[in-house]
Amino acid sequence: MMIIGIVAVCIVLAVLAFFVPRLSRHPERGTQRTLGAGSRAGCKAPGVLGRIFSKPFRSSSKAVGRSGSAGRRARARMPF
Repeated sequence: MMIIGIVAVCIVLAVLAFFVPRLSRHPERGTQRTLGAGSRAGCKAPGVLGRIFSKPFRSSSKAVGRSGSAGRRARARMPF
């Protein structure tokens, strides 16, 4: 279920970044802040479990950043 949610957030951010680049920064940062809190909470588990629990949040945060930047980059390359 979490995977579907992250995919949906990435799609929404990419579309938002394409149509309204300046206004897409705030939702992107808020999503990354939330995922960062999950990553920090997961890494408090001892040893290898900490890395295992925090990895999905780190990779999701990277995906959110990439989708936002890809939307803004596509908007910048438009000819009009």
